[in-house]
Amino acid sequence: MSVTINESPIPQFSDIINAQSLLRSVVKQTPLERSKSFSAMSGADVYLKLENLQTTGSFKVRGAYYKIANLTTEEIAKGVLAASAGNHAQGVAYAATKLGVKSTVFMPVFAPPLKVIATRAYGAEVVLVGDTFDDAFEAAAEFGEKSGATFVHPFNDPYIIAGQGTVGLEIFEQLRDVDDVLVPIGGGGLIAGIAIALKQLNPRIRIIGVEADGAQSMKVSVEKGEPVILNSVHTIADGIAVKSPGNLTFQVTKDLVDELLVVNDAEMARTAYLLLQRAKILTEPAGVAAMAAVLYGKTDLKGRKVVPVISGGNINMSILEQILDKGVMAEGLRARIQVLIPDQAGMLKSIISILEKMKANIHDIEHERSTTSVPVGYVQVTITFNLQDSTQLPTLLMELDKKGMQYQVLR
Repeated sequence: MSVTINESPIPQFSDIINAQSLLRSVVKQTPLERSKSFSAMSGADVYLKLENLQTTGSFKVRGAYYKIANLTTEEIAKGVLAASAGNHAQGVAYAATKLGVKSTVFMPVFAPPLKVIATRAYGAEVVLVGDTFDDAFEAAAEFGEKSGATFVHPFNDPYIIAGQGTVGLEIFEQLRDVDDVLVPIGGGGLIAGIAIALKQLNPRIRIIGVEADGAQSMKVSVEKGEPVILNSVHTIADGIAVKSPGNLTFQVTKDLVDELLVVNDAEMARTAYLLLQRAKILTEPAGVAAMAAVLYGKTDLKGRKVVPVISGGNINMSILEQILDKGVMAEGLRARIQVLIPDQAGMLKSIISILEKMKANIHDIEHERSTTSVPVGYVQVTITFNLQDSTQLPTLLMELDKKGMQYQVLR
């Protein structure tokens, strides 16, 4: 894999204005909503830019549509292609279909089935190939050489950057006195566009990028002074799991972005849970990176008007299930205990009776007899249950102590 080079000039503010004129009737102007809860939790005045409510569930459709709309007649006749495991795929498929252009999207075989289904539903021909995104990318490049189809890059393209920059124009229209805008960074197309737009409108607005700690390609690149390729990326935030920025997005970030921050998977998961629970906003891990940086105090934002961009909501159901499970457990509203009891009738009922008395709702029960850690004549029972409030677990454990049961609380 090599750094993606695009010899085109970096887009200007006027390009973003042109993109907005074109996109106005195509994409949604997404809400900018003040959050009382997150303002109180962070000490900042927090406004959420909800691109998870955008058509196709993320900001990606903005750049994809603007890119495809600017193709020549000859290019349109040959169609477009993309390589993506998620949001970019859906954005390209939707935009191409809307413009009457044939699209082919290459996705790795591990791509979440729901995202594959959605991409096909938006009108693209989906080709599943390879175990990694890089495999899909190479297959797409090979297809492009043979077919002549135009490759729609996910971030390192002036039209893509200009299209994404319309998010910045909207933020300024919705909150003129904004102090800081925090933006998730994968390849850097979104933050590059937003930075070009907002620094032109008001140079005092701070633009802050946020990466996953398992995919810090932009931060490492800026520190080194040139685009760097990471050997590997590891994060639940697949939407920003990018090994290297492109030359255009790197240059804009280096020149216009004020600060680069990092959040970890646990912080993103917890933030996604809180957004769902407190604000009823469904997001994906990559989409909450900026909000996680605010909540976990990665930089001083106290008393400032800040806008974290919630960049997408296309979450994998398996990840959502884990986030919810860990979230309710962290709040003390769900617990999991492992109890060793004699393998006799009525022993399990004695535990369940305690839960019933406390009006705890049993979520799951597992039995284990066959492992060497369980003595003969005993059974290890793992019970997961929901509680009314976080004070109930100590009471339950006291009841188990009274009965002389061996147990441990699983975290």
